[in-house]
Amino acid sequence: MSAAKQLNATAREGVGKGAARAIRRQGRVPAVIYGLGTPAQPISIDFNETKRLIYAGGFLSTLFEIDVDGQKTRVIPRDYQLDKVKDFPLHVDFLRVAKGAKIEVEVPLHVIGEDVAPGVKNGGTLNIVHHKVAVLVEPDSIPDAIEVDVTKLEIGDSIHVDAVVLPRGVELAPTADRTEPVVAVLAPTVSDEGAAETAEA
Repeated sequence: MSAAKQLNATAREGVGKGAARAIRRQGRVPAVIYGLGTPAQPISIDFNETKRLIYAGGFLSTLFEIDVDGQKTRVIPRDYQLDKVKDFPLHVDFLRVAKGAKIEVEVPLHVIGEDVAPGVKNGGTLNIVHHKVAVLVEPDSIPDAIEVDVTKLEIGDSIHVDAVVLPRGVELAPTADRTEPVVAVLAPTVSDEGAAETAEA
């Protein structure tokens, strides 16, 4: 887990499609900060910085401290829109977060031990079903990733969501399907050509 990342922003007065297009022509991305019973605050953020943060991964589970013309607010991205053709950022929604209050975020899962898992060494294939898991956690304690240890998995074994070992202070979110498999070791498959050769033998 890491400290809040700093992000500079500028307040914007205009709203609507016309104002948003004008913001984008200036090399910035329109955004909004909302939540905690406070009126929504329209802002704009640097285009290149926003694009870099989104494509770096983990954007929606990263805590930011946004400096809006000298006023700092702790937020977490809740949604963003990309251009359907060029994939550049069009808009970002930021949610205000209160210190000590748990929020729901999706955290990446990092599989470890694949190279020594008995099932994989015996020809099985490790199938990663889910790459993220929804958890409840305080904003300052959001882990960068949660490890899933597969070192003991045999062919046919799997690890479900409710068996993932979570860091201290992190719990599964109510929306998480605890019965869903996260990873599984599948039996080796025989190709049609291999099956034919076996039949001829």
